[in-house]
Amino acid sequence: MASMRDLKGRIGSVASSEKITGAMKMISSAKMHKAELALRRIRPFRDQIQNTINHLVSADAEFSSPLMAARPVKRKAIVVLSSDEGLCGAFNMNLFKHTLEIINRAKAEADNSVMFVVYPIGKKASNFAQKLVGDHVELVVADYMTAKSPGEDIARFTGDLTREFIAGNLDEIEVVYTHYKSASKQTLSTRRLLPIGADDLLAGKKVERNRPYLFEPDVKTIYDEILPLFVLSGMQEAISSNRVSEQAARVMAMQSANDNAKELLEELQLEYNKLRQQSITSELLDILGGKVD
Repeated sequence: MASMRDLKGRIGSVASSEKITGAMKMISSAKMHKAELALRRIRPFRDQIQNTINHLVSADAEFSSPLMAARPVKRKAIVVLSSDEGLCGAFNMNLFKHTLEIINRAKAEADNSVMFVVYPIGKKASNFAQKLVGDHVELVVADYMTAKSPGEDIARFTGDLTREFIAGNLDEIEVVYTHYKSASKQTLSTRRLLPIGADDLLAGKKVERNRPYLFEPDVKTIYDEILPLFVLSGMQEAISSNRVSEQAARVMAMQSANDNAKELLEELQLEYNKLRQQSITSELLDILGGKVD
């Protein structure tokens, strides 16, 4: 009978786990929808910036900006976006593997002549980045940045990176994150933040040239104002997309855990019922045996 008591205890434990994972799935789902709304609110801002840039490019006016200065890459910054908490499946591990692939591939192509500066965002990325230090890899931690940082901190962080690039301390800046496509599909992505290339400005679209636009103030002044906003919007979109992907991964992880708990609960319940049936059968045989005697 001890085995039946053990099974009953395990059934209760698994049933509790099923309820917990179900509740966590609902919470993560609500957080995912909230993060998805935040991502949608960012896109009109980025679209308006893109429209302004399209008008500037179509005017075919000459301009220059330190944010577009391409130079030999000697120090390359990689901003790794992760989560602060776990329980999101292979979400963080996939990001870290992707980051390692980027670093190893770049090392091979540049014959170890590039110094990588890793900026981890999120507790999981900070733990991962500690293991990378050395062998042409530096670590820079922005203490005020977390996976849940508000817009003010994101703007401050982007401004710090931009100043490092303009000062020549960084020659290229990339962001590694998980791009959100839908609740069931997220992809690992790498976005070059700086320098801004001509293709980046056009966003892969063809723009008709020589349109008769009059700009007030002059084109260069507008570019000097709009390009930092372009960089900021890129960082905001990457961070927001990563946040939605994190919650989507957590929903899927909790769903998987819930399904496993249900399957285990059914198996344990079936085993318990078999033992209970055996026990009842044994008792009945004992009773019948006593009557015969």
